[in-house]
Amino acid sequence: MKVSIDESACIGCGLCAGTCPEVYDLDGSVAKVIAQPTAGNDACAAEAAEGCPVDAIHIE
Repeated sequence: MKVSIDESACIGCGLCAGTCPEVYDLDGSVAKVIAQPTAGNDACAAEAAEGCPVDAIHIE
């Protein structure tokens, strides 16, 4: 699994960082991927992507 964030779509709500802080963080008002998911945190990374209100998180 590989995650990326469309920074132009991100509204900086923080849901991703709150759901999976091992993978996502807020950099000012935009979310960033700080580490790619591993077997231990891929479920929370996917949950954060599904919960993104503007579908800015993409999973490959």
